[in-house]
Amino acid sequence: MFVKICGITNEQDALLAVALGADALGFVFAPSPRQVAAQRVREIVRRLPQDILTIGVFRDEHPQRVIETMREAGLVGVQLHGHESARTVAEVMVDIKWVIKSVVAGSVEARHADDFPIGIVIVDSATPGTGTGYDFDLVNEIPETMRVILSGGLTPENVVQAVRTVVPWGVDVSSGVEKSPGYKDPIKMKHFITNARSVQTDELLEERSENSSKNSEPYNWQDEAR
Repeated sequence: MFVKICGITNEQDALLAVALGADALGFVFAPSPRQVAAQRVREIVRRLPQDILTIGVFRDEHPQRVIETMREAGLVGVQLHGHESARTVAEVMVDIKWVIKSVVAGSVEARHADDFPIGIVIVDSATPGTGTGYDFDLVNEIPETMRVILSGGLTPENVVQAVRTVVPWGVDVSSGVEKSPGYKDPIKMKHFITNARSVQTDELLEERSENSSKNSEPYNWQDEAR
């Protein structure tokens, strides 16, 4: 199970998330209580292990600005969390090889997620970044060819049921593991990661179509970024 801890604003939380076993860390450049400057992010990621996937989160930003900020911050992956078109995604992918597109659960965009030139989407509510939940059954509308990262309203308490219901490729959390906006709670982070990985997804995947079987394989983001 791929686990991303988003909304990282400081070095202490970044290092703790890594120590607890997170696969990826998200840094928000869009307007948000968790927004951080590119130079500050660069200082943080320089102290992280190279095998951690570092992701910049943008919302409806110009592709060139996304690329410039990524270079300044020294990040590897991009999360486009707005209303970006397939063309915009393709423009960013010219320079950034690891790109995730956010889609709203139940939207037309979600139902046609395979129109984007990527293989991974992150599913959120209609008010992204607020920790608001939604009907997880809506995730079934996303094309089966897409790998799904589940987001929106996840907490250490509900992530097990969410994983059992959706059987996603990964999970993403921000406010659900905070003690205050922009600052993580160590106990919540630990329980979230442990609980997310406690579900035997291999058994659940046997009940799904064969083209979902790759979700059970060990994850190595570096293979995809090449």
